[in-house]
Amino acid sequence: MNHTLHDKIQHAIDFKTKPLGALGRLEEIALQIALIQQSETPQLINPHILVFAADHGIANSGVSAYPQEVTWQMVLNFLQGGAAINVFAKQNNLEVKVIDAGVNKDFEKQEKLIDGKIDFGTKNFLTQPAMSLLQLQQCKKKAIEIVTELIQNTKCNCIGFGEMGIGNTSSASLMMHCLSLINLEDCIGKGTGLNEEQLENKKTILSKALSNHNIDYKNTDEVLQTFGGFEIAMMSQAMQHAARSNCIVLVDGFIATVAYLAAFKTDPKIATSAIFCHQSEEKGHKLLLEYLQVKPLLNLGMRLGEGTGCAVAFPIVQAAVNFLTKMASFESAKVTNKAE
Repeated sequence: MNHTLHDKIQHAIDFKTKPLGALGRLEEIALQIALIQQSETPQLINPHILVFAADHGIANSGVSAYPQEVTWQMVLNFLQGGAAINVFAKQNNLEVKVIDAGVNKDFEKQEKLIDGKIDFGTKNFLTQPAMSLLQLQQCKKKAIEIVTELIQNTKCNCIGFGEMGIGNTSSASLMMHCLSLINLEDCIGKGTGLNEEQLENKKTILSKALSNHNIDYKNTDEVLQTFGGFEIAMMSQAMQHAARSNCIVLVDGFIATVAYLAAFKTDPKIATSAIFCHQSEEKGHKLLLEYLQVKPLLNLGMRLGEGTGCAVAFPIVQAAVNFLTKMASFESAKVTNKAE
């Protein structure tokens, strides 16, 4: 860490016209963003939300309250501007791009849709690995291309990560268990709104899926290959590449945090770039945030995905940057500081 720059930024924060520490978490975020950008005057340039969408073979085993075709129907809803993420993103001047990482449908070319299709959904991990090693490598390659192109074309330096995929809480729950060793049952929640009976069935199916595979939990790629989704694998690599490119990484809810967990296990340095936007109602999310020892910005009882937590939390991130770059200091405002 550049201690000189760190100290300069901290000094700038401390000597704004306010009592020491009076802006709480905003001061932490301002310092974090300034260090990501290695600048005393950070700025948010063309912030984007990337929504990665894909289908899951496990969805056909009765783990979701919704049928698989809802994935592609929601992708069209995103593209038409009708989803929650579109509303919140528009409100906060965020650009939304949707990535078809592996949806079970052919889409016509559209401006806001990025074609990253690996296959028409993963295999059912109840009986076989979700994807091949080659497919996992293709996910990673495509993720790097998407982030690189976005930065080159728009100079974007702040990316929120969201997802859509019926069945993906099942995928994420198993990945969370394998990578954190938190009890599987504690990683499994109601997802899209299961009732108690359906939740018990989901737990039974996922427990059986786990026992059907003998994998090395320390091997993140093996965990991704066995239980992951194309959107989770792609998002995980995209987060890593965004962090390495000095972008702010805004992490959405449960599934996005599991993608982050896989990224963190691969490259712990990503932690300096990540801001966790909210704590979802999905059961495993609170435990996962605690495991990662991170504090989310919001807790609004949301459990939608799509990057909605990123979009809703974005004004807080903006406020942190604005106070650092626009607020007067005691010196510049000629306001008397408290007695030393």
